[in-house]
Amino acid sequence: QVQLVESGGGSVEAGGSLRLSCVASGLPYSTTCMGWFRQAPDKAREGIATKYTGGGATDFWYADSVEGRFTVSWDKTKNMLSLQMNNLKPEDTGIYYCATDLKEWWFSASCNPGLFEYNTWGQGTQVTVSS
Repeated sequence: QVQLVESGGGSVEAGGSLRLSCVASGLPYSTTCMGWFRQAPDKAREGIATKYTGGGATDFWYADSVEGRFTVSWDKTKNMLSLQMNNLKPEDTGIYYCATDLKEWWFSASCNPGLFEYNTWGQGTQVTVSS
């Protein structure tokens, strides 16, 4: 049984930083797609950063709204997906979810949520950014 457990959310002022972590257990494959999604109040859930766990030069993707401020990483020794969030803005407020597509990929991929279907989710962690 796959479990994704997020942590690291909290409240910060605009311009501050937070680091989210997601520990994945029970993953059937070592080369799969992992991602961070968020849902702002009264908005649909959106993908913001994804990572291919098998490594590669182009094994990540960022939404335009976070590129240059957020960094996604995968620690294969801990099966942990992280999201370093810098220069946070009030519009970054929302519930942040970790997810995986639970498929095995034999090639490096961006894991863009527009192309890869994510079907397994964590419970989410709240991030609140005040102005």
